[in-house]
Parts: sequence; C-alpha cells; structure tokens
Amino acid sequence: MPYDSFTINSSNDVEQAVLLLAIGIAVTEIAIWGRRQQANASRRRGYLDGVITTSHAVANGASVDDLIEQVRAELTAVLGIDGAKFVANSNRPHAPRLNPDGSVTRGSHVLKVERDGLPTNAEIELTVQHAGEPRGHFLLTSATHIARPDLEQRLVAIALADQVGAALTSQQPAQAHC
Repeated sequence: MPYDSFTINSSNDVEQAVLLLAIGIAVTEIAIWGRRQQANASRRRGYLDGVITTSHAVANGASVDDLIEQVRAELTAVLGIDGAKFVANSNRPHAPRLNPDGSVTRGSHVLKVERDGLPTNAEIELTVQHAGEPRGHFLLTSATHIARPDLEQRLVAIALADQVGAALTSQQPAQAHC
C-alpha cells in the first residue's frame, strides 16, 4: 500500500478515506461545540459581572441617579435593545410588560420573544419593585431592530431592575432618566 498518496486503488483505501473524513467531521463538530460553550460562558460571565457591579453600587450607597444610569446601560446591553428610560410612575394598562417570571405579555397575551422578538411598536414596561411594591418602571425600546433576548437575559434584566428597587427604598431620583 503506497503512503503519502491520495490514490485510491482498493476497497481498503476507500474505507480509510471515509474513516478519515468521518473523524475530521467529528473533530470539527466537537471544536465548534466547544467554541459555543466558551461563548455562552463568556456571555453569562458578562451578565454576572453586571449584576455584581450593580449589587456593589447598591451596597456601597451609590446615588440612585448613578445607579439608574448604570442599570439603563446594562439593560440595553443585556437585552440588545435600543434604549431604556426610568419613570417613577406609569399608567399604561395595555403596554407590553416584561414580567417577573421573564415572560413578555401584552394584555393577557403571552408574546413568543424567542421567535418573534420584543415588540418594536411600543415601549415595554419593566416594573422596578422591592418587597413586592412597585417603585417605578423602566421603559424598554427596541424600535430599530428585532431583539430576541432569551429567558436568561430577561431574568438578568429583572434582577438588575430589582436592584434599583432596593435602592429606591431609601432614596428618590433627583432627575428624569430618559
């Protein structure tokens, strides 16, 4: 059997070629899977860093205004949206809502965010609360593109908003956050 040659002269050569091809495909798939896992771990680490940074800011008594600005930036990054603004009061009964369980609803209709994305035709309300009491709302905007944050990203957004809720128990924002 000649080595260092691509010539296929027998059924054994065909068998070897197919085996080498299968091994190459398997190794490639494993490498791609590993890269995806690494990217997911890195993304999750970023979420965790944002929550930890926000938690430290609350624990260290950062001003509510600074905290709101920080959380606005985090919400925009985590959800992949155009922007977020904080309002103390919101009276929009038919607005889409990001609920504490991570679901997004418009009225009684649950939206399929992974499939259809966040609504682009209305601001989405994310209630800021502490101990079950509403303290304000972040109004989330995704108007220029369809954002499809997964459940994990939406739960991180809720955790970030709740950090603002905890800070609002002792302070009120000095300015509007648009």
